[in-house]
Amino acid sequence: MYDDDDLSLLDTADELEESPLDNLEPVDAESEAHKPNPEAMLALLTAPETPQRMLAARAFCELQDERAIPHLIGLLTDVCPLVRVSAAYALGRNPSPSAVEPLINQLNCDWNGYVRKGVVWALGNCRDRRSLPSLTDALKTDISAVRLWAASSLAQMAELAYEDIVASIPPLITALRQDPVAAVRSNCAWSLGQLCRQLPSNAVYAGAIDALIEAFAEDEDMGVQEDAKAALLRVGDPRGLQMVESLELEGLL
Repeated sequence: MYDDDDLSLLDTADELEESPLDNLEPVDAESEAHKPNPEAMLALLTAPETPQRMLAARAFCELQDERAIPHLIGLLTDVCPLVRVSAAYALGRNPSPSAVEPLINQLNCDWNGYVRKGVVWALGNCRDRRSLPSLTDALKTDISAVRLWAASSLAQMAELAYEDIVASIPPLITALRQDPVAAVRSNCAWSLGQLCRQLPSNAVYAGAIDALIEAFAEDEDMGVQEDAKAALLRVGDPRGLQMVESLELEGLL
């Protein structure tokens, strides 16, 4: 288990809410108008100078080019954490089945919370069932900023098989009820809403709806209440809709 104190700067409210890519500076002053040159950036991925490797990895947060994937995988173990985090985000923009195991390995061993945050985001974008155990473990044990993105990444399992969707729901329910950070609970509510839309009405689905209703009615944070309500409305479950209407008519919320 990781300790929030190890990366307290990562756990401010702004850091929790922002996208993993928000802190990456533009590759150059004209990046808004012109994307980096892929050929030049590919060559720099293996440059001996750390700033050059970091520049190239960041460029592939904008560029999609499968030729970069093997090099970006190699940069996940770079000695410089800024290169590693840039490589993780770039793999999130260039998802590949070949990157899943290296990303999982780095999530399990990297001491840097910024890197792990990028890795769980990238794993979500890979939409691969192999990432499920690692994402659920991160949701349970990592620092809050990583837990937040693990919760969001689990929503991507909605595009996989039924059994993968079912396996994603219990850890999200637990975190929705127990996580001490409101932003993490909010992301759990959003993810449950995404996953429930892909499920038939069964016991797993009913348990997720129960958790969303409970969060809407009882969570101490208004933002979590609103996100749970939005998830219930998005799913369109009759029982959830009736509960939302009843509580609002009674003026309890």
